[in-house]
Amino acid sequence: MTILTLVESIGEAPTAAVLGLMTGLVFGVAAQRSRFCLRAATVEFARRRLGDNVAVWLLTLSTAIVWVQGAQALGLMRAADARMMAVPGSWSGAILGGLIFGVGMVLARGCSGRLLVLAATGNLRSVVSGLIFAVVAQMSLSGLLSPLRDRLAGLWITSGGRNVDLIAALGLPELSGLSLGAAMALVALTIARHNRIGAARLIFASGVGFAVALGWVLTFGLAQVAFDPVQIESATFSGPSARTLMFFLDRNAVLEFDIGLVPGVVLGAFLSALLAGQFRFQGFEDEANMRRAILGAVLMGFGAMLAGGCAIGNGVTGGSIFVATAWLALLAMWLGAIATDFLVDQRGNAPAPA
Repeated sequence: MTILTLVESIGEAPTAAVLGLMTGLVFGVAAQRSRFCLRAATVEFARRRLGDNVAVWLLTLSTAIVWVQGAQALGLMRAADARMMAVPGSWSGAILGGLIFGVGMVLARGCSGRLLVLAATGNLRSVVSGLIFAVVAQMSLSGLLSPLRDRLAGLWITSGGRNVDLIAALGLPELSGLSLGAAMALVALTIARHNRIGAARLIFASGVGFAVALGWVLTFGLAQVAFDPVQIESATFSGPSARTLMFFLDRNAVLEFDIGLVPGVVLGAFLSALLAGQFRFQGFEDEANMRRAILGAVLMGFGAMLAGGCAIGNGVTGGSIFVATAWLALLAMWLGAIATDFLVDQRGNAPAPA
């Protein structure tokens, strides 16, 4: 069934939600089986190791770049039309929000996307942290924290009314993004071979990157046949988590890509964990861990909305189309996470993450 047929059958808004559900299912299964996690990768790197978490994260990012840049070369999507590229970006938001998000990510023991996946596998710590993240994200989007977010984001914005395309800004050939992704994939596979990572985990890691490309291609395809304007977007979990929460609280909320994405991730991760025998309930170890997780979720919620996206939205989705502020935010997340691990966990002799 084509996207046009689906639009004619159920309408544009429900079609967008179905496409989000499809993207989320692929993402949820792949992320659960690969154990993809930016927080784990940054902690590993902070402790001077290039282990399996670094390899999985790098392979996910590189394959997302390859899939997306390949789709663009085939005319299946246009990065210039993506909402992240078509609106002004915030340099100050990327730096400050990225740093704040990185701190929160380490404290909460997982980025927002990872918390969503873990919650679907029975991790009650992630359920609590994820709900707090969504509430704070909504407060930062249009609530009490939105004036502060607007003020910080407005300190330094991109010129020209659009974000910056790194490929174009550096004057590189169109296929240079594809070449860079392939080179990064080779580095990731070299690290994976050194750590003897199984082929199945690597395939699912590349599946996370494929899910990001799938979202771009599906929403671009919908935009070509829809009568009303459609945002060209893909996987991210800051705005979508907040909007999904409000969808179930507001009777006037409408269906969109985000409303299908988040439930799709939960369903995909749940089914994957159930079939693999990995579903089990887990709670907080003690009050200190609960306080830490709550603080981390609050920081991630505000930081993600200030940075214009979470670790997935900036670090993989935005990075795959070479949005300049997304790459800057990703760098800031790494720096914030590394500093927090060193100051909080390493000095406190905390055990390395599983």
